Amino acid sequence: MSHRPLARALTALAALLAATLGAAAVPGAAHATPAINYVALGDSYSSGVGAGPYDQSTCLRSEKSYAPLWAAAHQVASFTFPACSGAVTADVINKQVSALSASTTLVTITIGGNDAGFVDVITSCRFGTTSNCEDAVDEAKAFATTELPGRLDRTYATIREKAPNARLVVLGYPRLFETTSCGALAMSTYKRTIINEAADLLASITAGRATAAGATFADTRPYFAGHGICAAVPWIRNVTGVIEAYHPSVDGYRLGYLPALNAVTG
Repeated sequence: MSHRPLARALTALAALLAATLGAAAVPGAAHATPAINYVALGDSYSSGVGAGPYDQSTCLRSEKSYAPLWAAAHQVASFTFPACSGAVTADVINKQVSALSASTTLVTITIGGNDAGFVDVITSCRFGTTSNCEDAVDEAKAFATTELPGRLDRTYATIREKAPNARLVVLGYPRLFETTSCGALAMSTYKRTIINEAADLLASITAGRATAAGATFADTRPYFAGHGICAAVPWIRNVTGVIEAYHPSVDGYRLGYLPALNAVTG
């Protein structure tokens, strides 16, 4: 019985394996990792207020915010950073989404805090009476429940329209305070508690609307736990400056926001 057919088959198999392995060894023969075109939208918690130093714009953008830190660590093909301090949802729609296109592959955003009256809550609670604080918190919670969902829906839908091929990651806000003893000049424990409760409500509403829009919600609260104002090692700035007060510090962006984003993007 001749073994020539078997020999020919083995030879052919060896050639196929060699060709396959050779192709895998050639640079570029394997599938290349898709290019990352990243656009960071949002308000001061995205622009990096609290981290400094800032660019020359009125938006107070810092290279120490989570977005540029993430871009630097992931060797992105392009990074665009229109996030701006003070932004509300209408500003994202009218001024920021123009940075998006069909080639955008990743969009991140923090938004909604200014719509809900973040500044008024902080001002009323820091400098006003307990009753002033309660009224401001209740008003913010009512707005977050009734008006904010629609504003978030419109914002996320506009982002989807402008960047149909992008993954959208919505990052939440941290609780600002620890409720332990904080000295005679600090807000009362009660005021700090109700502000944190409002932050929880805002996170819940934002997460729900993000999920409804097919986006990924990155909850920052677990990462900031134990590092709010009044902690031994706070990552949120206290009233050390009018602009930077109640925003993350450099560590807040690096050790709070950036890990939260990494947890959902890899």
